[in-house]
Amino acid sequence: MAKRIMIQGTMSGAGKSLLVTALCRIFAQDGYRVAPFKSQNMALNSYVTPDGLELGRAQAVQAEAAGLECDVRMNPILLKPSSDTGSQLIVNGEVRGHYEAREYFKMKRRLIPDILAAYKSLASENDILVIEGAGSPAEINLRQDDIVNMGLAELVNAPVLLAGDIDRGGVFAQLYGTIALLRPEERQRVAGTIINKFRGDVELLRSGLTQLEALTGVPVLGVVPYVRADIDDEDSLAPRLSRKRADRAIRIAVIRLPHISNFTDFSPLEEHPDIGVYYVNQTDELGTPDMLILPGTKNTMADLIWLRECGLTDAIIRAAGGGTPVLGVCGGYQMLGRTLRDPLGVELSGALPGLGLLPVETVFTGEKTRTRRSAVCTAEAFTGAALTGYEIHMGRTDTHGAPPFCRFADGGTDGAVCGSIFGSYLHGLFDSGALVEKLAAYLAERRGIEIRNIHIETRAAYRNRQYNLLADAVRKALDLKRIYEIMEEYADEDPAR
Repeated sequence: MAKRIMIQGTMSGAGKSLLVTALCRIFAQDGYRVAPFKSQNMALNSYVTPDGLELGRAQAVQAEAAGLECDVRMNPILLKPSSDTGSQLIVNGEVRGHYEAREYFKMKRRLIPDILAAYKSLASENDILVIEGAGSPAEINLRQDDIVNMGLAELVNAPVLLAGDIDRGGVFAQLYGTIALLRPEERQRVAGTIINKFRGDVELLRSGLTQLEALTGVPVLGVVPYVRADIDDEDSLAPRLSRKRADRAIRIAVIRLPHISNFTDFSPLEEHPDIGVYYVNQTDELGTPDMLILPGTKNTMADLIWLRECGLTDAIIRAAGGGTPVLGVCGGYQMLGRTLRDPLGVELSGALPGLGLLPVETVFTGEKTRTRRSAVCTAEAFTGAALTGYEIHMGRTDTHGAPPFCRFADGGTDGAVCGSIFGSYLHGLFDSGALVEKLAAYLAERRGIEIRNIHIETRAAYRNRQYNLLADAVRKALDLKRIYEIMEEYADEDPAR
């Protein structure tokens, strides 16, 4: 069975996912077969495995850093929020139903056999598993029946490294307070702490590190610098917002829907030096973009209602009427159509009028489409661009004979085009780089401006460079010798007692 190490955090956003990604790349560089594992993930960013199952985007990223194809065993439980109190439950990559928070907490211990089966199977094929917690283990109101933090660590007998985020301030209180709130047996499992996202001179921290170790009895195993590696984020738009470039020659506005999902679709656009991507959720933020994008969403109908209530529907229609190109992806594509019908109550029972910019109609069904795709763009503006991506959606869309956006390798088609309005179900459509180049040239020609004619590397090649950048910084910062020793100390003990 694999050796294991678990990264927990003092809070959401402490950098657990990035540390797991870094350790996956480091252990792989050191010659080990390594895989990530997160028993329960709550995120709107998801991905499709080669066999058509769904898992959290973070675990797909971590698998890629480890040099593996993603596998649903790496994330057996995925919760995709569809409202403030409810989520779609996905178990082993398949939809299990929709649960309100109270219902889920009552039944989640019944998922332990699924979690352990996935863990043991993955552990039997690898040398090391890097396990990620969720939120904080000090959420004492949730300690009973925990299946993702200390509860999971106990189930698989994993040593824990606790990470705190110094960038937000109060890191010593974070780490000390978290450890103080743990049960005695849980404190014994914390083998080290990590201070994450540090900017400045580490020597100025020394006295604080010494006091922290004295107070907790736990060694500090590293101070990780704030690494400017561009790694796909799990469930927050904050990194994208902090890097927005609305002052570049070509401006693309992405509507920041309340249930926006798979927003990493648009990360490759930001790699073009003449394209500036910015996110808006109010009409006064829209300005005069060269293109509008309606992204994917976990709740298309609810977000369509929000779009109408806040006035963005009228603003988008006016912009399109004035000639501004509009692209809808997945749920955004559905919104661009004439009607959306939900006879089974998959999202909201009944029917809603869409924006009417594409001659398509969508009906929601209980069956979720999950598949990877290779395609070639057939939309006149982007003809010939090779695309790679994946579909995750519940609806079926009738295009009423509208020209398709692209043609799949198997001969099927996707999406619809009407003038300068484009719709597609394909997530990751910009990842190959080809559509980025075609889109930049198309928008520049419409504006009558010249831009740099550059080649955009594939997203896979770009991410590989970023994983190495992250791993190099974390390797220098952590006491890896001690981390290997900690894993060895637990190696001979029953990993799932």
